[in-house]
Amino acid sequence: MIYGVDVFTFHDVLEICKKPNKAKLNKAAKEQILKSQKNVQQIVESDRCVYGINTGFGPLCDTKISADETAQLQYNLIISHAVGVGKPIDKELSKIMMIAKVHALSKGFSGVSLEVIERMILMLEKGIIPVVPEQGSVGASGDLAPLAHLVLPLLGLGQVWDGDTVSETMEVLEKHNLDPLALGPKEGLGLINGTQFILAHAIKGLEKFEYLLDLADMTAAMSIEAYRGSASPFKKELHEIRPFEGSKKVAARMLKFLKGSENLKAHEDCERVQDPYSMRCVPQVHGASRNSFEHLRAMAETELNSVTDNPIVLSAEESISGGNFHGQLMALPLDYATLAAAELGNISDRRSYLLLEGKYGLPRLLTESSGLNSGFMIPQYTSAALVTENKTLCFPASADSIPTSLGQEDHVSMGSISGRKFNQVLGNLVNILSVELMFAAQGLEFRRPSKCSKVIEENFAILRSRVSKLEDDRLIGKDMLAIAELINERKFVVN
Repeated sequence: MIYGVDVFTFHDVLEICKKPNKAKLNKAAKEQILKSQKNVQQIVESDRCVYGINTGFGPLCDTKISADETAQLQYNLIISHAVGVGKPIDKELSKIMMIAKVHALSKGFSGVSLEVIERMILMLEKGIIPVVPEQGSVGASGDLAPLAHLVLPLLGLGQVWDGDTVSETMEVLEKHNLDPLALGPKEGLGLINGTQFILAHAIKGLEKFEYLLDLADMTAAMSIEAYRGSASPFKKELHEIRPFEGSKKVAARMLKFLKGSENLKAHEDCERVQDPYSMRCVPQVHGASRNSFEHLRAMAETELNSVTDNPIVLSAEESISGGNFHGQLMALPLDYATLAAAELGNISDRRSYLLLEGKYGLPRLLTESSGLNSGFMIPQYTSAALVTENKTLCFPASADSIPTSLGQEDHVSMGSISGRKFNQVLGNLVNILSVELMFAAQGLEFRRPSKCSKVIEENFAILRSRVSKLEDDRLIGKDMLAIAELINERKFVVN
């Protein structure tokens, strides 16, 4: 993969995270970078007044800066903007930010030098990853504070992960025989303008969301097996006359998961007319969430392959001070995806509740000795609490805007908050689905000797490899955590 030349997918970025040598600069990319750097130098020498090259920033855009002060201007920009607070983001998120920033800068419209870009690539390859606080960005002019922390190590400042250890940057640079860099005209601005913090959260969220969408389908199928529900709502003919791509895909997957089930055969001659919505409407609800995933993926991959700093240097004669750094284009789909992920948890909790009611041959609370034993009463409380927490996280951050920079930045996206909330909801969803999986597996115990479909039997065995059938009350909180671990390890068969 070639930085600045190839079109990257979000999967490509995740692959580069694991193997940084997968991406490099080739001759064409280097020529783009050097040409842009030369254009900036010619603007400086022409003495024309161009924002961010020889002026102050934000509300100070009308303050001219002399050529002698250029290096100090760029240095001051970085250190003054590194004001993030809160816990550090996950190291992988910092790596994604670096990869996305290198890719954008390598397109040759930012004026950042080849030396700076190569240093960032070298840091990735050596595992020298900047420590970036989670809070402080309003999502325009891009992610200023997080990106300032991301590039502090170029100047020998801030902290970095060196392997799994957090150290002061200068200690690590000395260990690797590297000197801090001095930034030239426009470089500081090119480095901290952009949406890479928002984008990193979108990419990381997409990775988890993709798996959880598949897992939610399989989990619903396991619950339907335990409930002895009907597969008729998943027939192809029904979804061809309301042909949303997401619902068509989910319906086909449900039929595949339930194929050959002996439990569903038992339902054929019973008096039940139809199942509750949380089982019957899986294609429509899960499908809507899949549509959201596809929308976010398309938006994130457009953003990934875009130039998002300011000003954009087209030539030595023309630079445009615009708004490509504004995070609204990512904030809205992230808020949409947050709602979509929360809904997977909402409907999962309803299926869990149905399995506890003691209907259609299942004992109340999924235990044969309720009263003395609480059975699975209380895990559903946990599920309900997480579902409600997710609902509170669904308020769209992009609906808010607080003017900054003395009103120069009078509309901001808050997309960084959208990205963080999206990942919080996904984390809660893991635990909600672990409760449903635990209930569904217990329900299947009461359907023996009837066999499930092949794939459901396979997943039942995976779950039982770590969590046994509940006979009497025990520390089932440990069971929930064990199932969540299986989810995070991607152990379940979901395709």
